[in-house]
Amino acid sequence: MTWIVGTMLAALLLGAVWVFNRLVRLRNQMRSAWADVDVQLTRRHDLVPPLVTAVKAYAGHERALLEAVTDLRDQALTIDGPARLAPVEAALERAVTRVLALEEAYPDLKASETFLQLQRDLVRIEEQLQYARRYYNGAVRDYNDAVQRVPDLLIAQAFGFGPGEFYQAHEDERPAVRVETTR
Repeated sequence: MTWIVGTMLAALLLGAVWVFNRLVRLRNQMRSAWADVDVQLTRRHDLVPPLVTAVKAYAGHERALLEAVTDLRDQALTIDGPARLAPVEAALERAVTRVLALEEAYPDLKASETFLQLQRDLVRIEEQLQYARRYYNGAVRDYNDAVQRVPDLLIAQAFGFGPGEFYQAHEDERPAVRVETTR
């Protein structure tokens, strides 16, 4: 009889270790996915100063817009966490799109190879950022499913596995971004 109880306890312990290790793997996958989003955001942030400089050379009187872009970039660099960062990034995305739209008003800017290269780089980064956000939110979904499922929930609560934060840019906060390149 004691060997049956011992076997059951060992199986329970092995199951708990397996669940714990799976939760750790999912949490690390979620953190890694956020790091990928952060890399893309950093790449976007790195392109803002040269973009502002290129536009200033042609459209100096667009000072308010260029200052807004610079301020939003600075804010984004200091914010930590997907939920708090999403609204600032959405505003930065809108402002950068408005800067890119200035090419229509300034024919010389439209012909600037520096501006066009920055524009292409931003479009590429936005595409990669969209993929990274989707991957991150998928990793958060998988992790949250795991920490909320029984019996995993018991292990998650016992070891402090809390829910992950989704990256959400609310639709009512921003219109669809349209960036056009000229070739």
